[in-house]
Amino acid sequence: MSTENEGTAAPTPPAAPSAPPVPVATPTPEPVAPADAVPPAAAPVDMGKAPAAADQGYAAGPVPAEPVTQQLPPTPAGDPYGAPAAEPYGAPAAPPAAHGAEAWPPPPPVVPAYGAGGHDGANGAGAWGAPPVGAPQPKPKGRGGLIAAVLAAALLAGGVGGGIGYKLADGGLDGSGSTTVSSGETPKDLKREPGSIAGLAAKALPSVVTIEAQGGDGEGGTGTGFVYDQEGRILTNNHVVASAANGGKLSATFSNGKKYDAEVVGRAQGYDVAVLKLKNPPSGLNPLQLGDSDKVAVGDTTIAIGAPFGLSNTVTTGIVSAKNRPVASGDGASNKNSYMSALQTDASINPGNSGGPLLDGRGAVIGINSAIQSAGNGGFGGGQAGSIGLGFAIPINQAKNVAEQLIKTGKPTYPVIGVSVDLQSKTDGAKISEQGAAANELVDPAGPAGKAGLKPGDVITQLGDKTIDSGPTLISEIWTYKPGETVKLTYLRGGKPTTVDITLGSRVGDK
Repeated sequence: MSTENEGTAAPTPPAAPSAPPVPVATPTPEPVAPADAVPPAAAPVDMGKAPAAADQGYAAGPVPAEPVTQQLPPTPAGDPYGAPAAEPYGAPAAPPAAHGAEAWPPPPPVVPAYGAGGHDGANGAGAWGAPPVGAPQPKPKGRGGLIAAVLAAALLAGGVGGGIGYKLADGGLDGSGSTTVSSGETPKDLKREPGSIAGLAAKALPSVVTIEAQGGDGEGGTGTGFVYDQEGRILTNNHVVASAANGGKLSATFSNGKKYDAEVVGRAQGYDVAVLKLKNPPSGLNPLQLGDSDKVAVGDTTIAIGAPFGLSNTVTTGIVSAKNRPVASGDGASNKNSYMSALQTDASINPGNSGGPLLDGRGAVIGINSAIQSAGNGGFGGGQAGSIGLGFAIPINQAKNVAEQLIKTGKPTYPVIGVSVDLQSKTDGAKISEQGAAANELVDPAGPAGKAGLKPGDVITQLGDKTIDSGPTLISEIWTYKPGETVKLTYLRGGKPTTVDITLGSRVGDK
């Protein structure tokens, strides 16, 4: 799966002039042309490249394109909105019309003059109510004809007026005795329930920050994070802060506009999780409540908060559309991938949402928004793609475990089975590599898999109760466990299945 991370509606054309009333007097009004309507121009959004695959030290070869997603790139620094507004459907923007030039949609015809002698054409031909040029001219009517017409109209109006007057005197048009039409009064205090989307968003926004990362080489961008504890620690994605991790500058801006310098506590590239700490945190911080991502159900409400394209404090909603989605995501700038057994949501998330919280219907964090699937190579026109309703979040249970490791030691610890997986294999499972290194490097004899009897060429098809269909799926599922846990593993050798118990080993730090 390839992931990546929108125009202004066309103006409503002016309404055509309504048919004029029957002329009574002879004066001819001058035609009035409506003002030109020029639709606002939209500019295309630039898009990053497709992600590159990675070797995590236990897998050989790049990740196949099919299951690989791209991390939401941070919005480039320097632009308050991150990027210009995306052009609808990739169509070219319409330049503003020059003064006096024709605009689209074209203005309606000039309001015609009422009666002969109008301004439509040099001779007045074509004006509303005027006879066509060359047609027999009607005989002029005498004064009596005009008076008769006026009297007839007066009599008709008098008859209608009398009818309405009688109806009103008889109790009103609706029989209620009142001629006043009133609507319900707007409540003086519009209150929203605490459990509503608006109520949950209002409670969470003060604990969500917009992160600005600036590397020593000038590279950087904008992402999101949220308050993890009262000591001023912030939880976010590793790829949001990676550019500033070594000698760069980091800052976090709260929804009230207050900005604080920050530093990296620890980061895990493989998990795509990082912990920051505000250098001078304010008092009274309210950490977001953490939910239980294992208990999330497909169809549950989701609320995503972040800074898509630099637009801080943006709230979008959706549902959990899938669970345990194996995702290998890359930032497009390196050959290193991150792996997760992700929560999938259709809540709109885009570049700049990375690191932001995915909340459930109670306002508790169930995930960290990290990557999206995009259509093709950047969508219509090849520009930078946005949300198509396929977003992926790191489950909060996993992210919490990683965060605690980083706070205690500054380094992540990964569970491993001690094999190198062939990520280019087309088999229905995760195939242990057969070449590229010595046999004892492809399967560590002293590692969990080696002790259980696995060999190069074996195809792993199940881990615990999860079916394994590829190398990235295997890695994603292994990383949902902790080192030291025992799990059942099923593999094929010569087409024959074998199930063994494996106690997971550990690896400290990113290679």
